[in-house]
Amino acid sequence: MPENTTPQGINKNLLILHFTVFIWGFTSILGKLITIAAVQLVWYRVLIAAVSLFLYFKFNKNSIKIDRYKALKLCLTGALVGGHWVLFFAAIKVSTVSVTLVCLSSITLFTAIFEPLINKKRISKLEIIAGFFIICGIILIFKFETQYTKGIILGLISAVCASLFSIINARQVQHIEAPVIAFYELSGAFVWISIYLFFTHGFGQGIILQPSDIGYLLILGTICTSLAYVAGVSVMREFSAFKVALITNLEPVYGIILAFIFFGEMNKLKLGFWLGAIIILSTIFLYPVAQKQVARRKSR
Repeated sequence: MPENTTPQGINKNLLILHFTVFIWGFTSILGKLITIAAVQLVWYRVLIAAVSLFLYFKFNKNSIKIDRYKALKLCLTGALVGGHWVLFFAAIKVSTVSVTLVCLSSITLFTAIFEPLINKKRISKLEIIAGFFIICGIILIFKFETQYTKGIILGLISAVCASLFSIINARQVQHIEAPVIAFYELSGAFVWISIYLFFTHGFGQGIILQPSDIGYLLILGTICTSLAYVAGVSVMREFSAFKVALITNLEPVYGIILAFIFFGEMNKLKLGFWLGAIIILSTIFLYPVAQKQVARRKSR
């Protein structure tokens, strides 16, 4: 996938992506603060996000019309988006913000495997090596944080969903505007979660909000979802899904720092967590250096 090679273009998109990732890191804090269950939480989140995007289009008088096939494909992708968020918040509620965010770092490995298979390209050895080190870090966390086993499993499945819809979006954004993609996918997520809640009798007491939840959900649905989702998809015109996934792995850094500020979670985590986290985050930071070295050797 071609990337914008001009320094200004790259710097601008990197800043947008880092800002987006920081906002995503803050969603984990909101997920911990909101009292309702994960499925209902995400239902409100995608509802608010879809409505805010619809109002954005109406206010700017922009068209959201696309052909039915593309609309259906985006709505189906919304099932992956909704699944990712439901599993993500469920993992936070049964473990900790820090454990869930570190497990989400496995997006890099899953993207390194899935992206070449879906796009019919050669699998990069360097990406697989990076993914291997990340998995080693996750295994370390798994070994020492056994009380959070359920949260770790949910976090890893959430990462699979995130990897798949990121790869799909990297292709879709070449032909469809990012806000349109976001609108249809978030609307699709709302429909799929509504169907699930209907058949599981989820529209009961569990969907009633506490007064404190309303403000948190408005921030989550607008700034942390509609705005951040559009920004995250838009930079995929310039970067590959793997590169986006790699930078997205900075979310644990931001999220863990915020979790310490808000909840003091560092006192709850054992040495194994920090060893695993160091391996994962070191891989994220060292990968671009290794990539440049490989490129230099090939150019000789």
